[in-house]
Amino acid sequence: MKRKVLYISIIAAILILGLIIARFSVGGGEDNWVKDDKGIWVKHGNPSINPNYVNLQREGLVCAFTLYKIAKNDGIVFDSQCLGRCGDYAVDIVHNPRIAEDDLAENQCNDVIEKRIVNFIELDKDENIVRVVDSNN
Repeated sequence: MKRKVLYISIIAAILILGLIIARFSVGGGEDNWVKDDKGIWVKHGNPSINPNYVNLQREGLVCAFTLYKIAKNDGIVFDSQCLGRCGDYAVDIVHNPRIAEDDLAENQCNDVIEKRIVNFIELDKDENIVRVVDSNN
């Protein structure tokens, strides 16, 4: 009976150790950066540094909000259109939720259509982030 309990305890310990190893090898570390459901880099835990791709995305978002405010002050009526470029990001206004009209070439930035740029930020007409797509996974 004592042997059976010992074997079960050893097997349980091995399984628990395996789960812990799998969690950190597949799930990543506690202190890193992850993308949220909109594609925005957010802290997971307390990372010690901001990687360059995080800083570039943050700068792109600040610029995108600035472009939005300038266009709004200029009296632009937002529908589904390109606002311009912010660094390595094209900035588009789209519907929220997105509709087929948002995918039409005339409503997208030429830099994206001509594949000169692959990163983009989509805002809705009320300045909410719909999604951010960038080449950094």
